[in-house]
Amino acid sequence: MRRSLLLTTFLGLASLQPGCRSNELPPSPPPAGDTDAGVEDAGLPDAGGEVTTDGGLPPEMTLQKAEVQVPADMKAAPFNVTRTLNIPNPMQVSLYARVPSARFIAVSPEGTLLVSVPAQNRVMQVRPRPGQSPEVTQWAGGLGRPHDIVFHERDGQVWVFVSEKNRVTRSRWMAGETTRGAAEVVVSGLPDASLPELQGAYGHELKNIAVDSQHRVYVSIASTCNVCLSDTTSDPLRGAIYRWDWAGGSRELFARGLRNAEGLAWVPGTDTLWVAVNNRDNVPYPLDDGTGRYGKVVPEYVDNHPPEALTSVRAGGHYGWPFCNPNPDSPSGLKHMPLDRDYDMNRDGSRVDCATLDRTDQGIQAHSAPLGLTFFDNAELTPAWKRGALVAYHGSWNRTERTGYKVTVFPWDLATNQLTGEVDLVTGFENQDLSVWGRPVDVALNPKGGFFISDDFAGAIYLVEPVRLP
Repeated sequence: MRRSLLLTTFLGLASLQPGCRSNELPPSPPPAGDTDAGVEDAGLPDAGGEVTTDGGLPPEMTLQKAEVQVPADMKAAPFNVTRTLNIPNPMQVSLYARVPSARFIAVSPEGTLLVSVPAQNRVMQVRPRPGQSPEVTQWAGGLGRPHDIVFHERDGQVWVFVSEKNRVTRSRWMAGETTRGAAEVVVSGLPDASLPELQGAYGHELKNIAVDSQHRVYVSIASTCNVCLSDTTSDPLRGAIYRWDWAGGSRELFARGLRNAEGLAWVPGTDTLWVAVNNRDNVPYPLDDGTGRYGKVVPEYVDNHPPEALTSVRAGGHYGWPFCNPNPDSPSGLKHMPLDRDYDMNRDGSRVDCATLDRTDQGIQAHSAPLGLTFFDNAELTPAWKRGALVAYHGSWNRTERTGYKVTVFPWDLATNQLTGEVDLVTGFENQDLSVWGRPVDVALNPKGGFFISDDFAGAIYLVEPVRLP
């Protein structure tokens, strides 16, 4: 979820009476490393163990198991049986709409929900209807794997931007419209699987976007691979974020070294960009420490390395991929992690000096696959948190024990402009047999209170909101 157009005020919970990823293609195998003898990595030894989330919910927001309320016309699988989620008390969760393969979502100023469906090359519209289930219709079709959607106001006109696999378009938004009006191309020629050198294989082809207060357009061009050198020499670079002006000109490289940056979002009231990053898989053990693991893909190490990232992004920044990986085993833990040399791509440090690169602000348990990111402000969730970030975890595909499959909140310290910790907000998408019935993709604030969650696995949009008193 991106910059919101309206300042919305939610009911504070304390005032109520009785919470690879992006394209699901297996990553490419790690390339062969250099043939020279390995030099001991600059990183620290593995501390081991899965990241545990902070149990720092305010007293009025303890998690409770709540049945997902499902309208009679939405009871197809997986809602043909009772489903429950763990959400903050006192809140309720309902199945708001069924949208097969729903991905990223955005809410219009008047409360209409747009939902991207790249698997069907279209964007759906979910319009609220008093006293009955929302109406779900096609808003735009015939697109090229549309993914991200952003509402943006300029000179009193609301525009809606849509990213496709090889371009970004925009159209004027008219309140009440049921189909998209005339769209203009803002950015074209973005890399996709049709590039001859890729031979149809682009592991993270879907694009994510943002528009700042100066009306500049940002596009995350994710990597084609797990790790590879070709993405670091292509034009445009891949594993990078680029910026264009409103007219689609003046292209500039904004930041690089971001393998798969999703969920581009602005700190409220600023042009400070934050992203959720899906980092590499199957990382070889980087330490020549006499354990016999150096250069080997060790499952217990891979399970927790490298962490995913939730980070601010500066102009000109380089965040490491594919040459350096964040190390969660230093005294700083998941905060501003030092970078280890990647065994496959930078074993002896000759390609990049990891110590000179940018560190990410906050780590997330490896393989969680964070996708959607949105900020809330003005204590919209609870008076205990004036500001924070909501993040949807799509969940792991190759970890020994599953992780992710939830929505978390990162409260914000207004004094330091940093996240203070990770708190589970919505959990329970796993079955008792450790399979899953849902996979969160994106999260968006509801102007009437609470928040929406999209789920491409269950084909669902959920609404988590304060309990409505009679």
